[in-house]
Amino acid sequence: MLLAFDTASPTVTVALHDGEDVVVELTSDRSMKHGEQLAPLIEESLQRAGIVRQDLTAIAVGVGPGPFTGLRVGLVTARTLAHVLELPVYGVCSLDVLAAEAAGQLPGPFVVATDARRKEVYLASYDDGGVRQAGPAVAKPDAVASELPVVGEGGTLYPAAFPAHTGPQRPSAGWLARVVTEELAELYDPDPLYLRRPDAESPRPPKRVS
Repeated sequence: MLLAFDTASPTVTVALHDGEDVVVELTSDRSMKHGEQLAPLIEESLQRAGIVRQDLTAIAVGVGPGPFTGLRVGLVTARTLAHVLELPVYGVCSLDVLAAEAAGQLPGPFVVATDARRKEVYLASYDDGGVRQAGPAVAKPDAVASELPVVGEGGTLYPAAFPAHTGPQRPSAGWLARVVTEELAELYDPDPLYLRRPDAESPRPPKRVS
């Protein structure tokens, strides 16, 4: 049984895949509460499937790009569970997860754009099969405006730059699990894909008073 979860967006998503299909998928009902909600959602998914942690065979986790705090919660949890249970852990770009879900719904090339805050988006471009062609990158919407279909929350937030916004808004743990089991995208080590420096930095030495 594969446990999959993604914390790259404001909400937490968790799923279980039995090797044939997704058997449980849960999404948090509150935003920006990753640390409070991930562990309970994992436990609830196990209970709904009627299994315990020792029944898991692998872990899949979204590596972003996304906010520093949310990604850290997911990746630390994935690495910890993998170490304790002696399981393999597979990282997937969260934009690739959105692309995999959207690929069957769109007739041609498209873009995935998610909210990067600071009035920016995380963005990558894909062919009609959902294979990434460029990115991911972080940019101002106006600088990467596109007439192509745009999947993800970034398209909804910035309709002037992305008038053809469509498809899923945030990564789905169910699709993350499918990406890993069906090898729909490149797999990575469980390391964060930040694309820019975290908001919280170590204090710099005080300036000298002249």
